[in-house]
Amino acid sequence: MPLAGEVGPSSRAVRVPCVALRIALAEDSYIVREGIEQVLRGDGEIEVIASCEDMASLLAAVEAEPPDVVLTDIRMPPDGEDAGIQIAARLRETHPQVGVVVLSQYSEPGFVLRLLGDGSEGRAYLLKERVADRTELTRAIRAVAAGGSVIDPKIVEVLVTAQARSENSPLGEMTPRELDVLSGVAEGKSNAAIAADLVLTKRAVEKHINAIFLKLDLTYSPDADQISKRVKAALIFLAEAEYRS
Repeated sequence: MPLAGEVGPSSRAVRVPCVALRIALAEDSYIVREGIEQVLRGDGEIEVIASCEDMASLLAAVEAEPPDVVLTDIRMPPDGEDAGIQIAARLRETHPQVGVVVLSQYSEPGFVLRLLGDGSEGRAYLLKERVADRTELTRAIRAVAAGGSVIDPKIVEVLVTAQARSENSPLGEMTPRELDVLSGVAEGKSNAAIAADLVLTKRAVEKHINAIFLKLDLTYSPDADQISKRVKAALIFLAEAEYRS
């Protein structure tokens, strides 16, 4: 399943640079950090302006020169367990215009929901295996810089599978096509991106999403500035079975 493609902007004010996206990188492993920098250097429209080994140095770097996007590991000193989630929450308050991409080796829905707890605009959660693919990594970076949301497809797949096993789940009433569309919504894809992936018209996608949200008893809007909100709504629903199991 491809990573989220075209992602619509949110209604919040975002700063999208004209020349290059400026990235602040945080990763406690020197080897991994160097590897990520090398991947990003292959994209002429992305510039790494800070390379940090822990939360404190990253936050200091952001204060000194705010980047467009922070790319951070989920676990770093001193707190280890969820440093990336804490960074995202802190920046939501102090630098709301800065997008955050959290890299993790854990396909743990709880981490994703915590990341989106104060809003899904400008936030992405990717498994570290995506780092090897420059296209997927930079696509997520560009999406959050524009105020969009990206959730790793593997996490969405885990949630869809868990919800489908749940007794009396509305997913049992959905067609295979509706499940495909729901997965796209949860990953953060726009209607246009979902249509392109599934070879459908945008109008057909809108009809599917409207039917899906009715079955989930959620509010749906086709407007671009609602994309991040619908990502969060879909993920919360899908995670219910995970927590009940």
